[in-house]
Amino acid sequence: MNILGVKINAVTKNEALAKIAAFLVEEKPHVIVTPNPEIILYAKKHPAYREILNKADLAIPDGEGLLIVSRFMKERILERVSGADIVPEIAALAREKKLTIGLLGGLDQATVDKAAAVMREWGNEVVFASHGVPKKDWQNSAFHEKIISELRSAAPQVVYVALGHPKQEEWIDKYQFALPSARLFLGCGGSLEFIAGVAQRAPRSMQRAGLEWLWRLMKEPKRLKRILNAVIVFPLTVLYVSLRKK
Repeated sequence: MNILGVKINAVTKNEALAKIAAFLVEEKPHVIVTPNPEIILYAKKHPAYREILNKADLAIPDGEGLLIVSRFMKERILERVSGADIVPEIAALAREKKLTIGLLGGLDQATVDKAAAVMREWGNEVVFASHGVPKKDWQNSAFHEKIISELRSAAPQVVYVALGHPKQEEWIDKYQFALPSARLFLGCGGSLEFIAGVAQRAPRSMQRAGLEWLWRLMKEPKRLKRILNAVIVFPLTVLYVSLRKK
């Protein structure tokens, strides 16, 4: 389906995992993106980024707002499939298929190291864990080439890229074919913080009620603008665009 120009696969969690399992047996790179209301609003204003999202092999519906607006569309999204939920599930598939994992991004090096340690406790073989390119050096291609060189040496087959949008998707789009070992790239935002235990997800009851955004607002009041975009600006924008088309 299409929401504000961004293609979304209206899949359930189990359907998404079945597709991912199929990706992992192919010796070529596949890309998973996790569009949520904030990402879709950004993509609406940035066509080049929108094009990157639309090239992905799988775009899972991450965000309660997507479920809400889909109720007024021809095709319904039946289930939110969050990046935070899918990350450990992909790790389980990697263990099952004996595939190695690489971690890039995260809050800081201590966080990505902790996330790697947790995944190793799960039984995964994590062969690369780096916070990546410092913000001040993001435009310096030499830093990116250094990371790619290190990744090539480590040769992970599943690569989690936790740089936040739009950087993580832009990075994957630019460098995915520079890493021959990789079968799967996932842009996973703040998921490594959850795995490392430096951030807490909402209680299951709030997740089921679609109120995870409220939990994050209570924990991080500085996210107010981002959350307003997700729960107010996004549905109003979808409604406005839909009415204009009629």
